[in-house]
Amino acid sequence: MSELIKPHGHRLVSLVLAGEEKNAAEARARELKKIALNARTLSDLELLAVGAFSPLEGFMGRGDYERVVHDMRLSSGLVWPLPITLAISSDEAEELREGEEIALVDSSGEAVGILSLEEKFHYDKKEEAWNVYKTDEDKHPGVWYLYQRGDTLLGGNIRLTRRSPLPSRFDNYKLDPAETRAIFRHRGWRTVVGFQTRNPIHRSHEYIQKCALELMDGLLIHPLVGKTKLDDIPSEVRLRCYEVLVEHYFPTQRVLLSVFPGAMRYAGPREALFHALVRKNYGCTHFIVGRDAAGVGDYYGPYDAWELFGRFEQHELGITPLFFAEAFYCRKCGAVGSAKTCPHETRHHVALSGTRVRELLELGDPLPPEFTRPEVGEILGEWSRGQGNDK
Repeated sequence: MSELIKPHGHRLVSLVLAGEEKNAAEARARELKKIALNARTLSDLELLAVGAFSPLEGFMGRGDYERVVHDMRLSSGLVWPLPITLAISSDEAEELREGEEIALVDSSGEAVGILSLEEKFHYDKKEEAWNVYKTDEDKHPGVWYLYQRGDTLLGGNIRLTRRSPLPSRFDNYKLDPAETRAIFRHRGWRTVVGFQTRNPIHRSHEYIQKCALELMDGLLIHPLVGKTKLDDIPSEVRLRCYEVLVEHYFPTQRVLLSVFPGAMRYAGPREALFHALVRKNYGCTHFIVGRDAAGVGDYYGPYDAWELFGRFEQHELGITPLFFAEAFYCRKCGAVGSAKTCPHETRHHVALSGTRVRELLELGDPLPPEFTRPEVGEILGEWSRGQGNDK
């Protein structure tokens, strides 16, 4: 039996109701005032409830919110880089009273949880944008989302009464933190490295995953399948790519493929740190941080995330980052490498990135083997051709 890493804050939160508690809460919810959740807040609600966002037990109140926005810490002092909040309009907020319970409902009006409303407060969207995203431009997808939200934040603990279904395609891959931890313990993994992605898989991903796996007992490949930008490749397609990659090119007994049902915020360095702490809750001891982690456009420098991790002491984070520089395919080496391992001039290098893969797919060009494995290229090409037929 292996001793697993402690969750962030040393306790794995569990707020999913079952049995009589669940029945009573559902009956109560029918009589309560209601707030409708969107795709992101539904995702946040569930991830709070299953412990992925430990130590949080609900949507942030003013104290935690303001400390996180300005200092990347909770009011307790614990490192936490992103606000997890629930926003509504001022008119909606007028109808609510602090101290009461509120039913949280999905788009169909079905109750999915209960919020114990502790406080409601106004916030400065531009201040959050500048601090969290380093820009106030609404061209940034995270800032755009922020500006569409209501002007009042609701803080309070939550309880989950009903899980939000993912597409059936993900049924075998949706694992809560308690479940991944149980698998790691069963396999005897003491060291586990996590890998987060929202991009189509390419050879650079495979290279850094295998480099990390050389040092670890196991690898958690944890693609994000929640809400992303409209031009991101669908999560179902990306999952198929990882399935064939693991089947044909990885030692399956040392890899766990699971999906992370979180929404992408595109907050660059802060989100990279957030992704690491969340994977710590899933049981990872290490986390891969590559080039332009969680970035979008040219809002962040390629290695800003590395600098941010360096601002905190190791004991504050608990999880160890593994930094990987930009990888490329070297035609002279006949392999993927980086400036640390390849001695050849840049004219021999083929740049590898999710952006470049998407560009080739949009042009209708086949993906060369320098970019990705043929099995993966076939899946992405088939999807891209289908997109063209739909236009």
